[in-house]
Amino acid sequence: MGHWFQQNIVEPGKLPLLLALSAFVLTFAVTRMITRMIRAGKGPFRNITPGGVHVHHVVPGVVLSVVGGFGAVAGGHHGLAAGIFAVVFGVGAGLVLDEFALILHLDDVYWTEEGRQSVEVVVLTASLVLLVLAGFSPLGVDELSGEEQQSRLGVVLTYLFNFGLVLIALFKGKARMAVVGTLIPFIALIGAIRLARPASLWAKRFYRRRHRARARAVLRAYHHDVRWAGPRRRFQDLIGGAPDRTPLPGPGPGGET
Repeated sequence: MGHWFQQNIVEPGKLPLLLALSAFVLTFAVTRMITRMIRAGKGPFRNITPGGVHVHHVVPGVVLSVVGGFGAVAGGHHGLAAGIFAVVFGVGAGLVLDEFALILHLDDVYWTEEGRQSVEVVVLTASLVLLVLAGFSPLGVDELSGEEQQSRLGVVLTYLFNFGLVLIALFKGKARMAVVGTLIPFIALIGAIRLARPASLWAKRFYRRRHRARARAVLRAYHHDVRWAGPRRRFQDLIGGAPDRTPLPGPGPGGET
């Protein structure tokens, strides 16, 4: 195990990335635990409101992300400094993305239905970083042979082809598949060849006069949502807590540091 860790993590310079991912996931888990305790009125934790201003934890998160990001760029891939700045960045990113929905909507939606977007972004981010740690490179360039890697034309064509698949999947309303497809081109290919979501830009442009294709897209989207909406909601509730059915006025318990 020690030899595998040294050969696959330390020597390629992936240790800072592993430390950042670990700090990111741990920070998100601890933050959600604290906010759920505040929400339930348990434990010693309370919202921080100095001078009546509700300080959300995205604020220190931004500061830590900036410090950790610039420090990581200056510190390189090896050494103690690189590890420290990676942890700082991971903690900051965890605090920021835990309130991603707040930044997106410019409103305190932490415990609302819109707040589920934060959990989804955190899970997606952690999954992508884990794929990078596993050896996947953006747009499948790692799948090129030695001769193809020596050919600039081969690399450029591979980038363009896979990037085109990602764009098609995105225009078809399959954002998750498009993001994951940047690392695993096969996922982008599936998203590109399957029917578009009914409300996507692709459907509005190409299904406008193809009534049969539009009907099939609506039916497939309906069956997909019915099949996966329940499990996805339960998974999000397990990680981030169930949202309030009726939003409460004023700042919610998502702003402690």
